[in-house]
Amino acid sequence: FKVIAPLPGSIFKLKVNVGDTVKEGDCLLVMEAMKMENNVLAEKGGVIKSIAVKEGDTVLQGDLLIEIA
Repeated sequence: FKVIAPLPGSIFKLKVNVGDTVKEGDCLLVMEAMKMENNVLAEKGGVIKSIAVKEGDTVLQGDLLIEIA
């Protein structure tokens, strides 16, 4: 499944790498939006298939962040 940006902002810190196994509720990355840091959590468990962003990137709401297989 795909993890998409819940709101516009910038990628502050990536917490996972391709190949990592995550479970539901794990923090995947931290986004900065409206001067606040927001944790983006895994909705389902799985293995990180791809990461579409890097730290410092600016994203819009709905942009693809991470794919989990």
